[in-house]
Amino acid sequence: MKLAPFLMALSAAMTFGFFIGLTFPVAITPKLQCGTLPWRSSGAANSRFGETGRLGRLWAPFRNNTASNATSGIVKVARNPQGAERLPPGIVVLESDLHLRRLWGSPTEDTATHKYLLALAVGYTERVNVDATIHKFSNNFDVVLFHYDGRTTEWDEFKWSEQAIHISARKQTKWWFAKRFLHPSIVAPYDYVFLWDEDLGVENFTAEAYINIVKKHGLGISQPGLDVTKGKKLYHVTVKRDASEMHKTDTGENCSNVHRRPCSGFVEVMAPVFSRDAWKCVWHMIQNDLVHGWGLDFNFWRCVDDPEEQIGIVDAQFVVHHGVPTLRRQSNSVYHRQRKARKVILLGLMRMFCVAVLRPVGQRKARKHMRQYKEMQDFYSRISNADKELANSTTTSSSPTLSYLT
Repeated sequence: MKLAPFLMALSAAMTFGFFIGLTFPVAITPKLQCGTLPWRSSGAANSRFGETGRLGRLWAPFRNNTASNATSGIVKVARNPQGAERLPPGIVVLESDLHLRRLWGSPTEDTATHKYLLALAVGYTERVNVDATIHKFSNNFDVVLFHYDGRTTEWDEFKWSEQAIHISARKQTKWWFAKRFLHPSIVAPYDYVFLWDEDLGVENFTAEAYINIVKKHGLGISQPGLDVTKGKKLYHVTVKRDASEMHKTDTGENCSNVHRRPCSGFVEVMAPVFSRDAWKCVWHMIQNDLVHGWGLDFNFWRCVDDPEEQIGIVDAQFVVHHGVPTLRRQSNSVYHRQRKARKVILLGLMRMFCVAVLRPVGQRKARKHMRQYKEMQDFYSRISNADKELANSTTTSSSPTLSYLT
């Protein structure tokens, strides 16, 4: 009988301690996982204190509150790009442009970045044609000139040259410049990027009207149609069609399969126009060491969702491809000295002239073409291998799931 008060007090203390433990589980047992007892394995703990057990259901509200309290103090911040980890995210600027800024006044009062970008690889000998081309582009365009002949200051004779970006590297191609100076983060503000050669006749072309057609038909990659009555063509699909605003395929006798390049989903490399999203993809496909860009045109289709619908030729705004081999002359400076020497060569020395001048020019042309074809073979080999690697990795990653399902 004397033990009864003691047992009642002990029972009350144990009950009180039990409820205190439920109320402050983490504070009292900081080294125990919620719902896990030290003398039981994880499997036993899960069976006794799992979501389906009675104690588990009793414990769940406190366990969830503890977890939410533990994470409520975590502040989620944007992940900085590699190299900027030490900076506060609010100061990181990921994108830029090719728009000129003033050296005075408030930055907020500078003119806004233009909507579109025109990039031309140029030599000074083609300045008349380049001047005519740039006058076909409105003030909505920023202009960057890639000078492959090293001559930049001479362009100051044109008023528009003051507002253009001039980048010079001797004897380099348009695609060499594009890979190094048209990174997607640099051209991000521009809705469309025109990456053109310098030898295009633009008498029947207006850039703003061209863009309106491109937007109307939802083209991610496009080019103006080619007027073959005055210039050259390489693929029939790019030839301008009369009484047509634009076309996407070549259904003529030149194409037995309209679904294959170059019968559809195709533009050439001399005058392509890319949307912002398409250029992001194309830039990554350009190989750093393959400077001529041969083979890119047969793979532009990879950079849109539906090539037969999103790649097209604009007929209503067309150009003439003159095919002037200006860059070839930069392959050897000896050519220029020989060209000057021709003015004083006597008629009786014509045979020597042919041997000294024409043959080296032909040899340089052959060497250039050999490089172009070699680059094209290398590009096709690389992209074929990349396709195979992707297919193999996809098969490997999916094979365990398939075997499990079967």
